[in-house]
Amino acid sequence: MLGTSLKIVSNHPNPRLQFPWNSLQIGLLVFAISPFVGAVAIILAALLGWLREARTIVRRPLNQGFALLSLLLIITAGFAVNKTDAFLGLFNLIPYFLVFAGLSSLIHTIAQLRQLAWILVIGSVPVVILGFGQLFWGWALKLQFLWIVIDWEIAPGGEPPGRMAANFMHANILAAYLAIVFTLALGLWLEQWHAEMKKLKVKSQNAKNSRVLTFNWQFLSSPLCFLTLTAIANFAALILTNSRNGWAIAIIACLAYALYQGWRILVGGFAGIVTSVLLAAFAPPPIAQIFRHIVPAFFWARLNDEMYPDRPVALMRKTQWEFAWNLAQQHPWTGWGLRSFSALYKTKMNIDLGHPHNLFLMLSAETGFPTTALFCGLLIWVLIAGIQFLRQSSYLAKADRLILFSYLLVLGEWMLFNSVDVTLFDFRVNTISWLLLAAICGVVFTHKKVIENKA
Repeated sequence: MLGTSLKIVSNHPNPRLQFPWNSLQIGLLVFAISPFVGAVAIILAALLGWLREARTIVRRPLNQGFALLSLLLIITAGFAVNKTDAFLGLFNLIPYFLVFAGLSSLIHTIAQLRQLAWILVIGSVPVVILGFGQLFWGWALKLQFLWIVIDWEIAPGGEPPGRMAANFMHANILAAYLAIVFTLALGLWLEQWHAEMKKLKVKSQNAKNSRVLTFNWQFLSSPLCFLTLTAIANFAALILTNSRNGWAIAIIACLAYALYQGWRILVGGFAGIVTSVLLAAFAPPPIAQIFRHIVPAFFWARLNDEMYPDRPVALMRKTQWEFAWNLAQQHPWTGWGLRSFSALYKTKMNIDLGHPHNLFLMLSAETGFPTTALFCGLLIWVLIAGIQFLRQSSYLAKADRLILFSYLLVLGEWMLFNSVDVTLFDFRVNTISWLLLAAICGVVFTHKKVIENKA
């Protein structure tokens, strides 16, 4: 399918881990469409990873850090204002730490990173199709099969209305998912593009005409064609979620790849486009009017909130962040307890709000500063270790650096996205995020083990 570079199930370098690796791949492939089936397969893979690599998992310092974090979270739940809610809130974190540790023991090589990226990109295709159907053809669907094996609910016109959500519960959550997939699709596209350019250079100049015809015919059935169409579709869907966070992530991804490739002209072009949009949205009226003749109102009116002029103050992010920060200052050591923000905010503002649109402020308010600092420290450790591996390792082939860069870029984007929103409460996005984190750690740990064995 799509050439020899793609197999739905690939081999694992360690035969003992082949079955859990297969389970992970199959689960990830169906996860976006059937979360229940996908989760069963992914959890099975993590559990088998624990059973077969328990000693290695327990000895890793990062996993010990997450064990300490789990203990701190349990302690803060014991001090919570509403202990029942706080202990229930632990299920949004601690089980994912366990899945993270199990999956990181299964992922050893860059080839596995590439395989997982391919699977995520392929799995996004039906989601995007559902999204376009929802927005342009009025698709409305409520489908349940065997209770939760398949549970689709698609609101006609989007959720909220006018914003693509596909089979996700909200447009912002779909944007978070698409931001991950779009970034990985771009990385895979660049890999395939470099490979195709290399092939063309090798071909004889004497067969120039036939070469062009052959290349054009092959392109239509090539992985590069699939990635081109999928990346464009994901980008269009991301725009249609009307998520400012998603737009920012897409721009950052494009700029990051352009900088990584040294494409200065593209960097300048993107910078010019972004500057024009920002000037149309926020410049003084005489200047803004000039750029508003060029930039569609769909973009600038969404950025400066003119699209929704009557939004209550309580729904503004600034208000939510200030409230969360005040809560954190009142209980700096243990917080108010997980899942406490929504009730406290409703009492104060008389409005229902699930979270303060900032994961780190939310954790500070609900679990205290020490626990939040440890959580952030562990994430930053992974990011720094991955960057050091990318920059310094002779273990990495030049052709493999791009896919690792893509994963590190996704991790950075996830941290940025969660500074203006919270993806913790969506089962699919949260699971995929921890899987990608586990993938980076698995490769870095394996590299360190190889170095230690050679020493």
